[in-house]
Amino acid sequence: MKISIVTPCLNPGRFLAPAMRSILDQAGPFDLEWIVMDAGSTDGTLERLRALDDPRVILSSGPDSGQAQAINNGLAKARGDVLAWLNADDCYAPGALTEVVDIFQREPRSRWIIGRCRIIDAAGREIRRRITRYKERGLFRFTHRRLLRENFISQPAVFWRRELWQQAGPLDEALDYTMDYDLWLRMSRIVPPRLCDRVLAEFRLHPTSKSGRVRREQFDEQYRVARRYLGDDVASRLIHRLNVEKIVWSYRLMRCLGR
Repeated sequence: MKISIVTPCLNPGRFLAPAMRSILDQAGPFDLEWIVMDAGSTDGTLERLRALDDPRVILSSGPDSGQAQAINNGLAKARGDVLAWLNADDCYAPGALTEVVDIFQREPRSRWIIGRCRIIDAAGREIRRRITRYKERGLFRFTHRRLLRENFISQPAVFWRRELWQQAGPLDEALDYTMDYDLWLRMSRIVPPRLCDRVLAEFRLHPTSKSGRVRREQFDEQYRVARRYLGDDVASRLIHRLNVEKIVWSYRLMRCLGR
């Protein structure tokens, strides 16, 4: 089985090295393909990647219209049976890809997998464990309707078969923050995920990341995405709106408290 990981990046700086190690150090009964879609980095990223001289690494450099287009372009190049993307500041847990491939091989009917995901800071220390536990409670009670009401899926810990991507994809390039949530909703309408009770990835929260700034507009965009699929489910629409307010004000409170 071949697994393809796409990484979009632009000047990832010091975060590229741990992300790269977390991918290339994975070993198991699979072939690995790492596709890096660089938007024109000027911080030495291209030189470091070219110096790897690793046949598993496919490097593409050039302008794009944003993260979603870079990922779409990378997945269009992918030759794997299993697909995923990992942003340049996130990491996979040791043994994550072996676990994913093992599940897909043992369970041919499983079409996408979601695992646990830690939150780490810029130095790689685990943070915000309460948020992680909150998201896991939603994840392990998964239904499509619950997902419509709140996005509890951590993107780095999601993997899917190529056929499901062909059926549900590509990412909506008009979205700035929640192209992943839109994809999860489309996949979920087709087939429920297989949940993996193991940490597969680490999401890095830091001030310079897009998600790290926790802006209201990303949650407002998430609400607009949910409304695409809610139809006349007024109750779910209201619950999602309330969840948006709960999350936005919780993060504001954490910032005030220095957490």
